[in-house]
Amino acid sequence: MQNIHRIAVAGATGRVGKHVVDVLRERGYAVVPMSRATGVDVISGRGLADALRGVDAIIDTATGPSAEEQPATDFFVTAAKNLQAAGHTAGAQRLVVVSIIGSDRFSAGYGAAKVAHEQTALAGPVPARVVRAAQFHEFVAQLMDWGRQGDTVYVQNMRTQLVAARTVAEALADVATAKVDRLDEVAGPREESLVECARLLAAHRAEVVRIEAVSNPSDPDNGLYMSGGLLPGAGARLAGPTFEQWLDASVPAASAV
Repeated sequence: MQNIHRIAVAGATGRVGKHVVDVLRERGYAVVPMSRATGVDVISGRGLADALRGVDAIIDTATGPSAEEQPATDFFVTAAKNLQAAGHTAGAQRLVVVSIIGSDRFSAGYGAAKVAHEQTALAGPVPARVVRAAQFHEFVAQLMDWGRQGDTVYVQNMRTQLVAARTVAEALADVATAKVDRLDEVAGPREESLVECARLLAAHRAEVVRIEAVSNPSDPDNGLYMSGGLLPGAGARLAGPTFEQWLDASVPAASAV
């Protein structure tokens, strides 16, 4: 692979994409941020060819508006096909896709959509690499919002190894620039309980809520959450900060009333 100088980032304004842009610029690379805000749509293809002109590598962090399996699958497959086609025409040397640790263990849902994303990206003419990440620190607040019912917040009873979005961005940048040729998984430095992390976040924000652990025995994938099926494998890159360290550094603390 030739030297990498110019890198396009799909989903450049998203939770991971914005960090990827920052990391690459800090390392001195020319970055092409791609999002609807910059006039590039990976689904319709609007602006894509122009954005990828002269690009050496592409990092795909784009996500769609729905977490449901079929809409998410449609989004990821379409985006991957468009990035592969336009990237090949532009002469891109590498496509790097962020995915989720354990996605291939799910029988349905968002995990299955991410597997379709991976397969589509890997099937294209531009050499592709997939980096699977653990759940992000930043995702805990969103999960709490989804599970909020009055003064109670219901959170999936789940073993995880939460990781900062910035840490994932650094891993994606390493793969895209060939600093490392292969990096299958990236996760935080230690296993953590999603429920306990939600409690830490609520206390940090001085929220008077009760955090309740929930599970759904009728879900065929329910066993994955507590079996360790979503934890990184032996060859994963493990890097801080821990959730508590990230919380102290990144989320403003509130005083209890």
